[in-house]
Amino acid sequence: MCKLNSNYLVILVITFLLVSCKKSSETTNANADKDKELIQKALEIHSRVLTLDTHADTPLRMIQPGFDLSEKHDPKETGSKVDYPRMKEGGLDGIFFATFVAQDIRDDDGHGRAKNLCLQMIDSIITSTKRNADEVGLALNPDDAYSLEKQGKRAIYIGIENGYPVGNDISNVGLYFEKGVRYITLVHSANNDLADSATDPNGPEHDGLSDFGSEVVKEMNRLGIMVDVSHGSDSLFYDAISVSKAPIIASHSNARVVTKHDRNMSDEMLKLMAENGGVVQLTMLADYLRQAPPNKERDSAVAALRANMKPFGQMTLEEQTAARKAFEELNTKYPAPPATLKHVGDHIDHIVKVAGIDHVGIGCDFDGGGGIEGVFDASEVMNITIELVRRGYTEEEIEKIWGGNLIRVFKEVQEVAKKIQAEETT
Repeated sequence: MCKLNSNYLVILVITFLLVSCKKSSETTNANADKDKELIQKALEIHSRVLTLDTHADTPLRMIQPGFDLSEKHDPKETGSKVDYPRMKEGGLDGIFFATFVAQDIRDDDGHGRAKNLCLQMIDSIITSTKRNADEVGLALNPDDAYSLEKQGKRAIYIGIENGYPVGNDISNVGLYFEKGVRYITLVHSANNDLADSATDPNGPEHDGLSDFGSEVVKEMNRLGIMVDVSHGSDSLFYDAISVSKAPIIASHSNARVVTKHDRNMSDEMLKLMAENGGVVQLTMLADYLRQAPPNKERDSAVAALRANMKPFGQMTLEEQTAARKAFEELNTKYPAPPATLKHVGDHIDHIVKVAGIDHVGIGCDFDGGGGIEGVFDASEVMNITIELVRRGYTEEEIEKIWGGNLIRVFKEVQEVAKKIQAEETT
């Protein structure tokens, strides 16, 4: 038997390695080129479709002295996640600014303070749109988003997060509508006079909607205000579905089967949302997107920090800066696993599977805790579209997710209002 020369063996090995490296390099380059093409395709889709985010708590910042939405802010310095330059940078065509009022004492004084704060934030939104009329416009109706987009402007809608500013006076619903409010989140982290929260530590008070809350929902139907069930208890969801004559929304909620959290929606709720014709707007808040492993030390530290803090909206600028720094230090000491675009895609896939492509949207919750790896602020929302393209969603489907579904519901809510008002006049 002939034996191969050792030098020849070395040459064969080197040749094999060179060929393998070349093929590997060619494969890597081909994959890189393919990825560039995918990203380019996604960005082109992103620029063509209406992109509408249904939830940002930015108005709390807008009432701070010196805060100007026309200026680009450094999120690490200010904590801010939304301004007009970053909306433009991220290709975000429209947004619902939610006037959030934290739950407080439920008496005449408390309700009065909540109403005044809510109106102050609404006025700050209106003033900002007037001062920046070349860049943005106040939007009141569904088609306003499209007309402003054609003008190269961002559409600014107004919502209310927490029905607490309604107090126990139903005429306030009409007042807020006249001021431009187009959805109301019935409740927040604690029960109010309208409904039960999913996270009130004392448990349910009304077993869903209160009698007054039911009247508020009916008044919202009559006026054309979208009923938002995010933050609500499961019983509230079922009551709202039953009472409302129009489709409802969840402006910033995710899928409970994917991430177990009381704030997320069960599959049964998702199916009912589809039957109702409503829409679930996926949010970019980490705890609703991924299941973090138990960390008792971190939980205790967070609880202790919050126990000694005033509600964020009641803090001075110096106190807010100190609070952000304290939380940053805590996050550094007790890091939690990040939420990523994969988690976002997994939730969207599940909602589409259970409820259908016509019943899912986007509500990032920027400036209210939202912001994840890859979608840290408004300047990065195009990455959601890139993830959707990676998962095989078509442009038509992406258009529905990014704005079409919410606009459809918005139009149906207005149609119901017209019918109710017509019936009242006959």
